[in-house]
Amino acid sequence: MDLEEAFQVVGAFGPYQKRAVGVLVLTQVYMACQSMLIVLVGSTPEYRVEQQDGVTSDHHNRVVFTEDIDTIVTEWFLVKQQAYKVSLAGSLFFAGLLIGNIVFGPLSDRIGRRPVYLTALFFEVVFGYVTAFAPSYEVFAASRLLVGLMNGGIGLVSFVLTQEYVGKSYRAMTGTLTSMVFAVGIALFGALGYFIQPWRSLATAANSSGVLFFLLSVTLPESPRWLFSQGQTERAEEVLRCMALRNGNPANNLMLQRVGAAKAGNRAGGGILQLVVHPVLRMRTLVLMYVWYACSLVYYGLTLGASEMSGSRYMNVAMYGLVELPAYPLCMYFINKHWAGRRKSMAGFLCLAGSACLCTMFVPENAGTLVNVTSLALVGKLMVSAAFSIAYVYTAELYPTVIRNAGLGVCSMSCRVGGILAPFVPSMRALHTSMPFTVFCLSGLSAGCLGLLLPETLNSPAAETLEELSSSSSPPLSRVLESKALLYEDEEWKSNHK
Repeated sequence: MDLEEAFQVVGAFGPYQKRAVGVLVLTQVYMACQSMLIVLVGSTPEYRVEQQDGVTSDHHNRVVFTEDIDTIVTEWFLVKQQAYKVSLAGSLFFAGLLIGNIVFGPLSDRIGRRPVYLTALFFEVVFGYVTAFAPSYEVFAASRLLVGLMNGGIGLVSFVLTQEYVGKSYRAMTGTLTSMVFAVGIALFGALGYFIQPWRSLATAANSSGVLFFLLSVTLPESPRWLFSQGQTERAEEVLRCMALRNGNPANNLMLQRVGAAKAGNRAGGGILQLVVHPVLRMRTLVLMYVWYACSLVYYGLTLGASEMSGSRYMNVAMYGLVELPAYPLCMYFINKHWAGRRKSMAGFLCLAGSACLCTMFVPENAGTLVNVTSLALVGKLMVSAAFSIAYVYTAELYPTVIRNAGLGVCSMSCRVGGILAPFVPSMRALHTSMPFTVFCLSGLSAGCLGLLLPETLNSPAAETLEELSSSSSPPLSRVLESKALLYEDEEWKSNHK
């Protein structure tokens, strides 16, 4: 039997898979805390500069903080000429994410999901404690780079594992749940920061949850889909039998089809190079890279706009997470409907995000009504969050198992480029006040239109090998441009009327 038939025997989403996916999904809370750490530990309190008598040089003036908070700014006096170091530490974290996406994606395709995931999680916890006890800014900044590096690897591999532990009918749900818990993690970090304000104590508390998640993750099995794609059929059967036993569905006679030779060929020819050489993968990757780049640019750009709201910094951090939550039930509803699916839903949410940014150009900045720039920016973030969540699920389904992590890694790399560029967009206000929102609008609309060029994956069998991907279309390029929805619907109708 093939893998999908095996999952029907084992249980597409049985109790054992629920526990395994639960551990992976809850790890997103830890990842969210690390991602948002610099927002609170690097916040700049109110201060004044006292000029000392008889001294005209700025270097000898005294900085007095008028707000009683403990951050890296107050400890290492990162103000005035040193203020850039706070942003630099944040940029180093995202640079680490970028490198982690490049390194860990292909590595997990080559040596396995489980060892890469556990190694990255272990070292992120270690470097997280280095952050909390850093004796100097230089050590702090270096630790943020290394934490970002590991965070990038964990994010990719944990998401792929949530997709590969379950049957195809549950892939969308587990993928969306991952994004939803990340948003909850952002809100929880805001609450944690309110109760634990000294920055070293906050960094320690936020990092300590990683120890628990690492201990829980040690019991996770290797992905049976990855084992099968590598020709390790016996090990895949062993994992599936273990899942079946834990689910209460003994499957002692479970036997997968032997395709070891084909898998060995895929192992030799896999890797990032296939994303360039393979005609189907090349076109898909180019479109997906732009979609991920636009999602990141609009998401982080709108977040910077929303951060200008007055009020408690802790409440603002929580709002940035909570505003995303309604997006995920919308995703789970739309992407499983035959009239919407993955392709149309992602494109639609991107276009709505662009449209929300377009509407901000026609609303006065200081409008006191319900419809103002801030509310439209939050609506835009809601829409782009939905598109981002779908992009994860959709991208995982568009790549075969043997190269899935490499594909996600390259797309996530372009996503990080968008995140790095996003802070520079608001400075375009110098040209015109509406210029930043014009950039976000055009990015969202163009990415939505390009996304329509991709094929629909709803109810389609996931490709395990490059041969399956190539043989499913002729000529290969047509696979990129045409939807197979009618074919799948016809096959489903036949199976239901036998």
